[in-house]
Amino acid sequence: METSKDEQIGFHKGALATLAKEREEMAKILQIVEQLMKMHITALKDLGIDLEAEAKAKQKEKIEDKV
Repeated sequence: METSKDEQIGFHKGALATLAKEREEMAKILQIVEQLMKMHITALKDLGIDLEAEAKAKQKEKIEDKV
C-alpha cells in the first residue's frame, strides 16, 4: 500500500520538526558542557596548572620529534 504525497510530506515535515528540537536540546547540552569545562580550567589555573601552556609544549615536542 502506497502512502499519498500529502502523507509523505507530513511525515518529512514532522521528522524535521522533531530533529530541529533535538538539535536545540543538543546545543543546550553542549553549552552546559562547555561551561563546566571552563569552570574546571579556571579551577586548575587557580591551582597553578596552565593547560594551554601544557598543550603548546606537547605540540612543540611533537613538531620537534618530526624534524
